[in-house]
Amino acid sequence: MRNYELAYIADPELEEEALEELETRVTGWIESAGGKPVDFDRWGKRRLAYPINKKSDGYYVFISVEMPAGAGTLIERDLRLSEQILRFMITSQEPT
Repeated sequence: MRNYELAYIADPELEEEALEELETRVTGWIESAGGKPVDFDRWGKRRLAYPINKKSDGYYVFISVEMPAGAGTLIERDLRLSEQILRFMITSQEPT
């Protein structure tokens, strides 16, 4: 298992319940790919550096994840298909 960080920006028009549901779905995608979420860091609503889909704000969420090396492509597919996620990024983390 390797350490990764999954960062995504969610649509700013989502209600609190929809954000929690989205987070639950993302966690499910991680677990179905063979990984496990370790830590959540929710930054909340922030101003974007440039507009994305005519939106200037977004909800930032960072998840520390342990998962196998090939699991990132499975999760990327699901993230790309979700209309509630404006942008995402999966980065490899150095072991501590």
